Amino acid sequence: MDYSHIQFCDSSVSADGHCQAPINLHHLHKLFQVAAFWAQDRSLEDLSIAISNSKPVISVWDGEKLIGFARATSDGVYRATIWDVVIHPDYRGAGLGRKLVESVLSHPHMNRVERVYLMTTHQQSFYEQIGFECNSSTTMVLCNQPKLGFPTQEAQLQELPGG
Repeated sequence: MDYSHIQFCDSSVSADGHCQAPINLHHLHKLFQVAAFWAQDRSLEDLSIAISNSKPVISVWDGEKLIGFARATSDGVYRATIWDVVIHPDYRGAGLGRKLVESVLSHPHMNRVERVYLMTTHQQSFYEQIGFECNSSTTMVLCNQPKLGFPTQEAQLQELPGG
């Protein structure tokens, strides 16, 4: 199948008449429902917050249909993490996922970062083909749970002198 008409769009760049930007959250939610078992329960509000705190945010379009998505967070120099890489099942196997990840990696906010992380459950071999390596030496996680008793940022600010 010919995918030469597929468009990759950076949502931080103004729409040029050919791109769909910014991301329509309803379209993204629908894409996650079809293509991402790990993101099916996300709310529109939470998606909006995640996207607004991400750069770059890359979407993939077949005309008016959102068929792919990925985002990253980064300090622009030392560390970055790629999140939510997804291609609609009907479009998989044509190299669009690879091009999507490469679009994220080549973005000016990412292209000089020393170390790029990502988490994946079942797609290690896909990412290894792009150049990622398994890394068990630096992976830790803290599930943010209110019962842990960490003070909120507001409480921390009030505890500071003059706060």
